[in-house]
Amino acid sequence: MTLHGELPSQPPQHRADNRNADSSTTAGWDADSLEGDPHRRDDKANRVREMFTAIAHSYDLNNRVHSFGLDQLWRRRAVALAQPVAGLSVLDVACGTGDLAEAFMRAGACSVVGLDYTPAMLDHARVKASRAGGQIATIQYVHGDAQSLNYPDRSFDIVSIAFGIRNVADPAKAIGEFARVLRPGGRLIILEFANPRSKFIRFFHHFYTNRIMPWTATILARDVSGAYRYLPRSVQTFLDPTQLRERLISSGFSKVSQHELTMGTCVVSVARLAD
Repeated sequence: MTLHGELPSQPPQHRADNRNADSSTTAGWDADSLEGDPHRRDDKANRVREMFTAIAHSYDLNNRVHSFGLDQLWRRRAVALAQPVAGLSVLDVACGTGDLAEAFMRAGACSVVGLDYTPAMLDHARVKASRAGGQIATIQYVHGDAQSLNYPDRSFDIVSIAFGIRNVADPAKAIGEFARVLRPGGRLIILEFANPRSKFIRFFHHFYTNRIMPWTATILARDVSGAYRYLPRSVQTFLDPTQLRERLISSGFSKVSQHELTMGTCVVSVARLAD
């Protein structure tokens, strides 16, 4: 499955408990820290940033293996729903190792900026872009915070975020920033996991994401941060598509459409600003 993330931080050096710990004592996710709603923790950003730094080296491999290769198909579908793309400027927030940024560039965007809060992820994105060459190598990868974008108003035609909005400490603040940097008529593309509506599909999906994937992904990544325990819990406790749509509308977006992918395991939300 796919994750996007935060800044690196100091090595783990804390005793796990149920309280919101100081940033200097957080160390990823354990059973106690995931017992409640991880999105309501004051130290969420610190835990998330440690998590992504810990798994950056195996991020792409785990995405491909545990989505059965579908993660790239989901991104291409998100780009297709953002059309037209040719000749437009794109800001891909929580870009991770650059897969969605690359997909937008291949679709003909004139410029793509990939922004992430984790330097380790950006390092991998830059290496991939350099190896790919051509237009992919022109993608600009920058360190930044989704909640405080360092760009003037009306800077981009498209803003995208794939599997990252639930990892932001304050999603509403980030969505407000997305609206600010978009030009009139611009589009926001949010690709995010969801809980399938079908009870039958949901049962098997939850069994996989809660029982199988955390174990196999943790082994593959040699992870001690709890990243793949956090993933299913963060999806279950985040806004559902209807709530996300309401949040987008309250932030000034209109014409919000939502598209289920792979039996509802993820959803692409396309929100437009008024011209």
